[in-house]
Amino acid sequence: MPLQNRVSPFGELFATSARGTLFGNRGGKFHADGKALTKRRWASRQWICCVLDFKGRQRDVWGRYYTELFFLDEVTAGAPRRNETRATADAMDDVLHGERLDGRAKRTHRGPVDTLPDGAVIAVDGEAFALRGGKMLHWTPQGYDAVSPRPRGAEVDVLTPPSIVAVLARGYVPLWHRSAETLT
Repeated sequence: MPLQNRVSPFGELFATSARGTLFGNRGGKFHADGKALTKRRWASRQWICCVLDFKGRQRDVWGRYYTELFFLDEVTAGAPRRNETRATADAMDDVLHGERLDGRAKRTHRGPVDTLPDGAVIAVDGEAFALRGGKMLHWTPQGYDAVSPRPRGAEVDVLTPPSIVAVLARGYVPLWHRSAETLT
């Protein structure tokens, strides 16, 4: 039985046997000893995200110290950070925490789709789509499974926090899941 340790673009935690490409956590442990989630969904405001495969190392998932989470790719994690102004991780986390949450719920931001950069994730009819070129890729836990034309001239619900959208707009190229390559 898979653990409820995958993160959707909506910030929801769910169980799936599909494997992501990035590993992360919310700075602490928020699962019980029986490997079930508690009511908390984070132990700190910090989202930590890194590559899943590193020098062949493996961890005992949901052990003593923190709750391991997994993301399809960097686009899903919304984790790209550029450190040109030497901002501290704490300062970035303060901003991103406010941009990601409305109380305990996922915060979305309305914006014109025409101005959004590649790698931004939007919600359309309750589904998540990553923007890439003139297309939008339908997000699933297994990968991107369908491509549609990118909408034009419309306001959309943006799931990616504004600070991350700004980093993407400045030219940061996020790590995409391999399924995105087959669709574009």
